[in-house]
Amino acid sequence: MKIIIVSDRGDRSYSFRLNRVSRYAVLLVLCALILAVVYLSYQSVFDKQDPVFSQQTSETWALKLASQADDIEQMRSTAKSDLHALTVQLADMKSRLLRLDALGERVAEAAELDRGEFDFDALPAVGGPQPTQELDYQPPAFIELMNQMSADIKDREQQLRILDEIMISRDQINERYISGRPIVKGWMSSSFGHRTDPFTGRIAMHNGVDFAGKEGSSVIAVAGGVVTWASRRSGYGNLVEINHGNGYITRYGHNASIKASVGDVVNKGDTIALMGSTGRSTGPHVHYEVLKDGKKVDPARYIYRAGR
Repeated sequence: MKIIIVSDRGDRSYSFRLNRVSRYAVLLVLCALILAVVYLSYQSVFDKQDPVFSQQTSETWALKLASQADDIEQMRSTAKSDLHALTVQLADMKSRLLRLDALGERVAEAAELDRGEFDFDALPAVGGPQPTQELDYQPPAFIELMNQMSADIKDREQQLRILDEIMISRDQINERYISGRPIVKGWMSSSFGHRTDPFTGRIAMHNGVDFAGKEGSSVIAVAGGVVTWASRRSGYGNLVEINHGNGYITRYGHNASIKASVGDVVNKGDTIALMGSTGRSTGPHVHYEVLKDGKKVDPARYIYRAGR
């Protein structure tokens, strides 16, 4: 190998030849120089780095991982606790639903209502047009179950409220339904219509029914209503008058004493007076009248009809 060296000016040059041994020697020197440069460069970079960096970073990450592990364990514990609470709540809702169903069935049977209208065994009927927008999100299965049970409970409570309103309305109607006798003990001593007047001996119209009995025995309301008269009236003696609504009024005369006052709300069967012989009377009895829209009608049609 021939090597030529030229000066910077280019006016001089030197040349020399390298034999095989010299070439190998030069090659080894060049390799050594390259390795030395690489080593020195790496050492320079490594020396510039913070010697604490790797250890500090490792410790920091270890602490973070430990903290995250604690958080995950706490979240797992909280999730288990919440799931247990949800399970208890779900069981409570289930028991409530069963009690509501059982109560609804008994009420519907007692009220003799149409089972198809108040069927507590069937799921509530729902529907509606096709939704214009649907969400991709689907709640977890147990959330869906709780939502469904909550909806069932609301449906049952609504049905029970309707049943309650029906029963109250029916009770009110039954309370105002005039039926039965105005006494607890006694017998009918005079009927409605024309009869011989006991004081004049002439034929006269008797606008009520008389029930004789023991002095001081109870006189009762034949239906629920509001007391509109509770005092003496000519011919009637001590009189109680009750307005039952729908144009119906009943009167109870000749009482020994009155147990009700004007404005009182009385129920069917309540004692409103004690039997006596006040006013135009020949002995202890109650004179019982029924008025419909202001007209006196035969009480017999109400006395003998079955109560509701």
